[in-house]
Amino acid sequence: MARYRDAKCKLCRREGTKLFLKGDRCSSNKCAIEKRDYPPGQHGRRRRGKPSKYNIQLREKQKIRRMYGLLEAQFHNYFVKAAQQKGVTGTNLLQLLERRLDNIVFRMGFCASRSMARQLIRHGHFQVSGTKVNIPSFLVSPGDRVGPREKSRSLFVIQESMKNIDSRSVVPYLNIDANKMEGELLEIPSRDAIPVPMNEQMVVELYSK
Repeated sequence: MARYRDAKCKLCRREGTKLFLKGDRCSSNKCAIEKRDYPPGQHGRRRRGKPSKYNIQLREKQKIRRMYGLLEAQFHNYFVKAAQQKGVTGTNLLQLLERRLDNIVFRMGFCASRSMARQLIRHGHFQVSGTKVNIPSFLVSPGDRVGPREKSRSLFVIQESMKNIDSRSVVPYLNIDANKMEGELLEIPSRDAIPVPMNEQMVVELYSK
């Protein structure tokens, strides 16, 4: 399966905002965008003109896609599914992305980044309501309980991430029991509760052309 193999910090610099692709490093003074707040490449510092409407729409789409770590075809499939549902397409899109198992594991604090969560899920270290799930794109439903399997709770990466769980902001649609190392999706999140500072309506306009 294809995947991005270049430096992740380049993606944040290209989009001009933190995408939180490298865990706790993104919140420290080591974050690349704090030191070089301009796009990568030899022409990154050149003065640019006013971006076109298409460019603004494209950049919003790329921000969301790269934040959740999806390929173009995967992201488009989510958009098609969101458009087929009732309600606001942009909100439906973000709700689907938030319900992905790799995102839920990341939001609950069991992993420092979504990419780390995907790797551990693929290796069978997590379960949903007592059943092992090794598909990162698995959609978690309200009432499902998510956590590392019994034999995986002692993994170093999970233990290290759990040490900082109290310092991380928890979204209101998740309930986490740090002692049991388990969390629950309480409800389908509303748009206001999803901590993604992007304009998803731009994505809808882009795909509607």
